[in-house]
Amino acid sequence: MKYRRLGTCGLKVSEISLGSWLTYGESIGQSQSEAIIDKAYELGINFFDTANVYHEGAAEEIVGKALAKYERSSYVLATKVYFPMGEGPNDGGLSRKHIIEQCEASLKRLGTDYIDLYQCHRYDSEAPIEETLRALDDLVTQGKVLYVGVSSWEAHHIADAVHTARQFNLDRIVSNQPHYNMLDRAIEKDVLPLCEQEGIGQVVYCPLAQGVLTGKYKPGAPVPEGTRASDASTNMFMDRFMQEHYLRRVERLRLIADRNGISMVQLALAWILRYDIVSSCIIGASRPEQVVENSKASGVKLSEEDLKEIDVILKEEA
Repeated sequence: MKYRRLGTCGLKVSEISLGSWLTYGESIGQSQSEAIIDKAYELGINFFDTANVYHEGAAEEIVGKALAKYERSSYVLATKVYFPMGEGPNDGGLSRKHIIEQCEASLKRLGTDYIDLYQCHRYDSEAPIEETLRALDDLVTQGKVLYVGVSSWEAHHIADAVHTARQFNLDRIVSNQPHYNMLDRAIEKDVLPLCEQEGIGQVVYCPLAQGVLTGKYKPGAPVPEGTRASDASTNMFMDRFMQEHYLRRVERLRLIADRNGISMVQLALAWILRYDIVSSCIIGASRPEQVVENSKASGVKLSEEDLKEIDVILKEEA
């Protein structure tokens, strides 16, 4: 496993990290989740990502219990705050009240004294950015949070946060967690250039386009049984990627993977890691074997010729 700095801060994270969205707490239980986390740790993955809202806190509890057996300093634990955790008017968002209360709740569920990376899960247009950053800064000062980041923020919101932190000498954002993969390249226009300029590391989620980039779904063929796309509880975000023109592109990309002696999974992850500003790719797994396969992408370097050919394929008209 290779490691990279989280942006320009001093923290080092594994190029492949393990997430818990759509898995822990619903589709798989504690024992299976623990086997997956144990395999990840064994392979050198030191970065584990979750969120308070994932299955109403159940994911945090599962991750916390699974990691409890390991030395706390040996891994980086990330969670998030923003989405509603109750029915009250202050049970969501990025107000000082919600951030402080949810940090305490996450610490209890995770069974730890501190969170390595505390992320604002979405942007809150109703909370002043200074209020949000001051609350996070206080948590850092108290030692309950070591670093702060954001997830799925637009470039102008990230820029506003950077400017505000500088203006008031507040702890800066070190990371952004964007949706990014071969089939969704929206952040390349403005988010990536801004983050590269400001030294904000990217912790990419959905790097395999909900599994479509594994190559298991074929153009014109029925959805294989037992896959995520066949499961109504986990396929709600897949429709946009299950279109025929995307599946045809994946078939062409497979030829490049075969030529390099790697799997489609490894090709898709290595393609994202081609950017130095990308610190880590968050994978999801329902079996330990998937973690093994995904981890092999760490350190894979694609040639300039391969990258040019991939770009041509991805830019083809639908």
